[in-house]
Amino acid sequence: MSQNYSEKELLARIADLEKQIKSLKDRKKFGLVWEDKPDEVVLQLESNVPILKEVKNRKLVSDNLLPINILIEGDNYHSLSVLNYTHSESIDVIYIDPPYNTGSTDWRYNNDYVDKEDSFRHSKWLSFMDKRLRMARNLLKETGIICVTIDDYEIPRLLMLMEEIFNEFNHLGTIPIRNNPAGRSTTKGVSITHEYAIFFGKTEKSRVGRLERNQKQIDRYKEEDDKGKFEWVNFRKPGSMRSESPKMFYPIFISENEVRLPKIKWDDKNEEWSIKEKPRKGEDVIYPVDDDGKERRWRWGIERFTNEKAELTSKFVKNQFHVYVKGRINDEGVLPMTWWDKKEYSSTAYGTNLLKDIFSELQVFSYPKSLYAVMDSIAVMSEDKNVTVLDFFAGSGTTGHAVLELNKQDGGNRKFILCTNNENKIAEEVTYERLKKVIRGYKNKKGEKVEGLGGNLSYYKTDLVDIEKLQRISDESKIKITYQAGEMIAIRENTLNESDKNDWWQIFESDNKKTAIYFKEDKSKLPELVKLLEKEDKPTVLYIFGWGKNEYKNEYSTKNIKVEDIPEPIIEVYKEINRI
Repeated sequence: MSQNYSEKELLARIADLEKQIKSLKDRKKFGLVWEDKPDEVVLQLESNVPILKEVKNRKLVSDNLLPINILIEGDNYHSLSVLNYTHSESIDVIYIDPPYNTGSTDWRYNNDYVDKEDSFRHSKWLSFMDKRLRMARNLLKETGIICVTIDDYEIPRLLMLMEEIFNEFNHLGTIPIRNNPAGRSTTKGVSITHEYAIFFGKTEKSRVGRLERNQKQIDRYKEEDDKGKFEWVNFRKPGSMRSESPKMFYPIFISENEVRLPKIKWDDKNEEWSIKEKPRKGEDVIYPVDDDGKERRWRWGIERFTNEKAELTSKFVKNQFHVYVKGRINDEGVLPMTWWDKKEYSSTAYGTNLLKDIFSELQVFSYPKSLYAVMDSIAVMSEDKNVTVLDFFAGSGTTGHAVLELNKQDGGNRKFILCTNNENKIAEEVTYERLKKVIRGYKNKKGEKVEGLGGNLSYYKTDLVDIEKLQRISDESKIKITYQAGEMIAIRENTLNESDKNDWWQIFESDNKKTAIYFKEDKSKLPELVKLLEKEDKPTVLYIFGWGKNEYKNEYSTKNIKVEDIPEPIIEVYKEINRI
């Protein structure tokens, strides 16, 4: 019911609203706001669903015991949509090198180049990245990490966008990488020698790994005993205060020949150790107090001191005795520093020139990454040698090459998924050809044979199934999706070898598993398929077409057969993506 106000009441309400508007305008704002620019490939999915089709004549197999890697040709938004069905919360590591939005005509949005005169170029870039990063987050495991490389043009906005999507507390580091030692001049007279690698975890469980020590770091460990190499390190821990660990502020008796722990007792009231014996002749009493008189703490607690006393020694430095401990080299490597400047990170020497060597051509791809910068980025994101690595801006295929090289070096079983469009035939003639060469081996520009790294690869293309309207899919469209979802389901189940297909069903296999899809609403042939699947004592996932959910799980599930629905779960995923 409408309410009637007097003129005085209306004026009072207007004044109040004006006051609220002013307050909102004056309020300090913090956050990233941009003009959302519709992306044509995003809008396509309102009336189409993406699926995958295998290009079988591009399959590469060097060893059936190795994992199968995947290259997807198509717009990466479509590829990410498919992966949200096949690999939800299954990816360990994402490494991407998106377009840098420099204002040059090297990045297209909605089929038009975006140049520096475009007043919406930042908004277009953010719209482009926002939806793709949100879909990428869905793919990461709880412990997963994403690395995005970028330059100065978009790093402020990208950092804020990633803080919004991944949470600022999951920012693991932003590392400048000296990728261009010769420098690149700018209109402002600064020679740019770096780019950035931004690392974010999906959750608080995400942790960066360690890198192998370089020769300079290894050379520090000049001493050696029966346990291995070490260096002498001051037993007083730098930087940490007594108040942080009061029980690690204890007395040590020290002489020229010995370091020992006296008899001591803890005083709860004063939170300190009291000495219960006198020093022997020639012994001094020392505490972890630095040269400025600040009370610090020892590196070890009392229990470890007692158990590993043989690792300690006394040294006479600056007119007094100090305690030193054997700092041992270990196999864990070192935490990554916030500045990477190895010569191997040069994108010219180990990116452009490497491609020239592989293809024996002068200009194959613009601005390829250094192979070693990508290898170290992947190594930092996970020490596990069996991870799945995704790159949905695959370009020349450096990420795939890096995964294969890492596996060759340490015997790992990492696998990759690369996504790239085929503009200027990049997917077919650069990404795929590079992977084929490094897997099988090639002759470099000097005519010398370079041994292949080995590995397996399956090649897929994205395709669109017209369903008229995603929010209200017809029965006919549901059947159409089911008939064309086979390869997508095979990837989901990691059974990539097709062994049977007819008008009623399709079967895929791996060494230890089968996947079958029954297409028809007519279930008259379904018992025949079940009987066929049960002939071989192999775990099988059977996807059965249905109009709803869980229609056939009880009827056809057996000891070796697990039943899943199709196409409803696929449709649900795409509806969810449309809401992003």
